[in-house]
Amino acid sequence: MQSPVSRVAAIHDLSGFGRASLTAIIPIISSMGIQVCPVPTAILSTHTGGFENYTFMDFTDQLEGYIEHWRSLKIKFDCIYTGFLGSPRQVDMISRCIKTFNNCNPLIVIDPVVGDNGELYDTMNMEMVEKMRYFIKLADIITPNLTEAAFLLDEPYPDTFEEKDMKEWLCRLAHMGPEIVIITSVPDPRAKKKTYSVAYDSDDGRFWKVACDYIPAHFPGTGDAFTSVIVGSMLQGDSLPIALDRAVQFVTLAIRASYGYKYPEREGILLERVLDNLKGPVTAGSYEILE
Repeated sequence: MQSPVSRVAAIHDLSGFGRASLTAIIPIISSMGIQVCPVPTAILSTHTGGFENYTFMDFTDQLEGYIEHWRSLKIKFDCIYTGFLGSPRQVDMISRCIKTFNNCNPLIVIDPVVGDNGELYDTMNMEMVEKMRYFIKLADIITPNLTEAAFLLDEPYPDTFEEKDMKEWLCRLAHMGPEIVIITSVPDPRAKKKTYSVAYDSDDGRFWKVACDYIPAHFPGTGDAFTSVIVGSMLQGDSLPIALDRAVQFVTLAIRASYGYKYPEREGILLERVLDNLKGPVTAGSYEILE
């Protein structure tokens, strides 16, 4: 029986406190009218960005039975969306999971979470980077930040990033398997207070860019929010440039709405203040096509 709404299997860690991973993904995608079915890769008392002494439970040993039960129920998904994976073993397991549900031809979105600001996260190493290079071959869409793109391509983190370099990186990542590549957190070489997100669709060979103003704040979970809006937009039938624009504008709005309050940034963006914006009509925004 066909589900009356689109359905996403969201394979991420779950943090009890802090708006990141599943605690951000579920409300965002649900607000866009899509059912979210979480697959926790780990369960933490808080996310790891700025908190100490958090509890951590690895969910690897439960994943096979969890997914097998879904398979026995013949659940069909419109999208499989993965983020933080805690070990090479988990990458192998989720790769098998994706192949298990390929009979319903879901959209495969992989956020290759390994690092930021030019460095790997403390929980990551080069073995995980190598696994991720294999893993993204299964994806339709990947959403690395600039650091993750550099590690996937075995390139140094760039001091400057001109348009020709950006196009080359996007094409090289697409040649690794995914049809659509989106790179976030790209600095504008001509304006220090601007960053942008860029996208490439290898099916039609077009490049897209959406710029945003830099805001001097660091809120964990913005990458999860960005990719979640991409997922929701694509499942709603938006074009790639519209999905890119909606994701950038939503995250920018959320950061602006949060920045004026005096509370610890480690708690994440104030999603509760801006979620209703995802229910509004889609409007043409500020995306640019790059020739």
